[in-house]
Amino acid sequence: MNQFELIDKLEQNKTLEHSEFLRLLSGDILPDEALYLKQRAREVTDRIFGRTVRIRGLIEITNVCRNNCLYCGLRKDNRNLHRYTLSADAILECCDIGHALGFRTFVLQGGENPAISAEHIANLVSNIHDRYSDSAITLSLGEWDDRSLKLFRDAGATRYLLRHETINPAHYSRLHPDEMSRDNRLRCLHTLKRLGYQTGTGIMVGSPYQTLDNIADDLLFMKNLKPEMIGIGPFIPHSATPFASFRAGNLELTLRIISILRLMFPHVHIPSTTALATLHENGRCLGLLAGANAVMPNLSPPDLRNHYSLYDNKSAFGAESAEGLATLSSQLAKNNLYITTEKGDYSDV
Repeated sequence: MNQFELIDKLEQNKTLEHSEFLRLLSGDILPDEALYLKQRAREVTDRIFGRTVRIRGLIEITNVCRNNCLYCGLRKDNRNLHRYTLSADAILECCDIGHALGFRTFVLQGGENPAISAEHIANLVSNIHDRYSDSAITLSLGEWDDRSLKLFRDAGATRYLLRHETINPAHYSRLHPDEMSRDNRLRCLHTLKRLGYQTGTGIMVGSPYQTLDNIADDLLFMKNLKPEMIGIGPFIPHSATPFASFRAGNLELTLRIISILRLMFPHVHIPSTTALATLHENGRCLGLLAGANAVMPNLSPPDLRNHYSLYDNKSAFGAESAEGLATLSSQLAKNNLYITTEKGDYSDV
């Protein structure tokens, strides 16, 4: 079976064997084969979503984090970072601005701040839900116990983003401190599914010590999890972490994985991430053309965006910002892509 037939098999069966995934991930794939994979993925995206791109308003509510993940600029041991936590009023003001601009999904993202209680998050979600009942609320706030996740769900949160990062336990341990556990991350993901969240997971492509075998395992894990959202972006190093000297993830491999995931999950929401836009000046559009269908412009207060420093040189202004929607719209239109303000609830039909 040649690579073209393998791509057709993936589109038809929505999965492959581990060894077959490795063939598509390999650097030996030829340019015309990689182009065919991207074209098939974009045609599937067009069939499900048309040429529309969903926008999600990203609000980075805190850069304080209890964890010491080796790749992340928000890690506890980064003493050079100006720390902040938005007040509830400031977050609601971000939502006010976003709603007026047409956003109908708000993504509250932040580090695992030990000073923020589950009750505080639930009250915040409830206030946003009451004020904007026509909008979806997505949380991306790390790991919580089952009770807290249920509290958020009952308050009105319907979506939760939690990348598993790697299903391989040995690889996971090389990215995280000893007190963090891959099994606890998986517990959270399975709890989110059980509670009825639209659940998002994903990986960093090119994270330190990652192998193509790891990625193939991750694809098979996601096939079993059946997420409604998948976040795929390249690893980008941060100068204040132990991984400062590692190279950034490969752009073409990242795009290829987006295409593979679109063929596996025709209806899933895949954002073209800020990391893609940071790695390449046209990265956002390249991700969309490879099969992504959403973008997350930044709604955070402009004076704090540079302090949410996950990796070096993170894009947070211009077309990556809420105030840059006109610029974003113009860039997308050059590729026959158009912004939609629909919430875009997941449908597996």
